[in-house]
Amino acid sequence: MSVHQATCTAPVNIAVVKYWGKRDTSLILPTNDSLSVTLDQDHLRTVTSARADESFGTVDAGSLQDRLWLNGQEETIKPGGRLDACLAELRRLRAEREKADPSLPPLSRWALRLCSENNFPTAAGLASSASGFAALAVTVAELYGLSETLSRSELSKIARRGSGSACRSVFGGFVAWDMGQQDNGDDSLAVPVAEREHWPDLHVLICVVNDGKKGTSSTSGMQRTVETSPLLQHRIQHVVPERMQRMRDAIQQRDFGAFTDLTTADSNNFHACCLDTAPPIFYMNDTSRAIVHVIEELNRARRDSGEDPIAAYTFDAGPNAVLYVREKDMSTVLGVVCHYFPDASFDDPFQLQVSAGLPALPPSFRTDIVPVHPSGSVRRLIHTRVGDGPRVLEHGCGAHSLLNEQGLPLRS
Repeated sequence: MSVHQATCTAPVNIAVVKYWGKRDTSLILPTNDSLSVTLDQDHLRTVTSARADESFGTVDAGSLQDRLWLNGQEETIKPGGRLDACLAELRRLRAEREKADPSLPPLSRWALRLCSENNFPTAAGLASSASGFAALAVTVAELYGLSETLSRSELSKIARRGSGSACRSVFGGFVAWDMGQQDNGDDSLAVPVAEREHWPDLHVLICVVNDGKKGTSSTSGMQRTVETSPLLQHRIQHVVPERMQRMRDAIQQRDFGAFTDLTTADSNNFHACCLDTAPPIFYMNDTSRAIVHVIEELNRARRDSGEDPIAAYTFDAGPNAVLYVREKDMSTVLGVVCHYFPDASFDDPFQLQVSAGLPALPPSFRTDIVPVHPSGSVRRLIHTRVGDGPRVLEHGCGAHSLLNEQGLPLRS
């Protein structure tokens, strides 16, 4: 008996020109373009298994009911909700294939069992919904045989229906999300800007300040900002269009100085819009702001010495800092972060050694820029780099499957 199943992975992406605000909340159409860096999914990823089987329920019997487990917990699939919208579009495309080729098994008429696992904290500002919905879209498309005819940009439109930033996680490297102009969202999709190999020495240090669930979700937060922030309207009309082109140029030229200036400016402008919301939204906390002070001081001291800045910081809708650093400077940045924010657990496949005390720094660096913080203020450090796009691990039920023979999660 054939097992109709696929297992795929999808990466996290972190925006350097941020998306904040929707012009259509149902189709998830953004108010501005955005651009992100895909992170290495050997370190940060969502794995998803999807299986279709007649025994799970069928359209014909009136028992079509998909089921989803996320990190071992079953989630409700709300009719007409985001996940339902993704699955409905994938089913529609599969049904078209079945109509054109009646020899195909009628997978579009069978219920799905879906199981996803993240290897990083969910709902903590680390783009879990982006990798999650991208993994779901890619995996179900693979199960349905749609990857043969559906381009990644076309697939990004389906992932977008689940989570806006998920559209960017269907590509590796550097990715733009074109907001589009059409009311139906047909031109709102992700396009590649540069492959991961284009800038191989660009590394990333994630400072997990708080791995708990954030107080204001991105979905509700951005709609409040759209409705109440005059600064957001200025950002949409005047700031982002110019910044997108300058960011594309910086990436193409591997101009780290320009990349740093644009990335930090965009993060600060985004959080200023959150503060300009009524009532204000505070995603960053005292530790977040202390990280900003340290990195700004490092960059200032480096420029005083006639060198390029050393790190770009950015904060999504959460308190965690994402630092972009060239490989040659990572040990210095890591040493400084560990000095001011001691005793964080450290996930580092590159096995950098951190010496006690501050590393050698430019002479003008002011060591008293912030006090040394209490132990554990930064809970976790993750060292990674630019990564590739989604991967197909297997078809059928094999070693990578998250589902057992009965179509239930292997781990709960």
